[in-house]
Amino acid sequence: MIALIQRVLNASVTVEGQTVGNIGPGLLVLLGVEQDDNEQKAVRLCERVLGYRIFGDENDKMNLNVQQAGGSLLVVSQFTLVADTQKGMRPSFSRGAVPQEADRLYQYFVGQCRERGIETQTGEFAADMKVALVNDGPVTFWLQV
Repeated sequence: MIALIQRVLNASVTVEGQTVGNIGPGLLVLLGVEQDDNEQKAVRLCERVLGYRIFGDENDKMNLNVQQAGGSLLVVSQFTLVADTQKGMRPSFSRGAVPQEADRLYQYFVGQCRERGIETQTGEFAADMKVALVNDGPVTFWLQV
């Protein structure tokens, strides 16, 4: 399971012209689910995302996690993160989970985040989404479990 996390001042996602998720300061989490992923990996990735210290403290050092900084999450499914790009000119998505399982684990990840008390907005699984963000820093990290 892969999360590309971006520290944002704000982020939103729209589907067919309707805003389905919108946050102020926090993290935009682009989530990719691989074939061998499971609930344990989703829990571990949730813990890493929520615990990752990439927000500035009183000395402007990256010592605070998203909850300590008072931020929110916007979680958007993105199967392209699991692409194999090692050869050729076209990505292979053979490592990706089948859509039903990917959706289940995506929803499970979101549920785990919400259970930990952080405001969590989402995109719409498998939809054609338009994601807008103001990256703060920019600060972007790739987390994989």
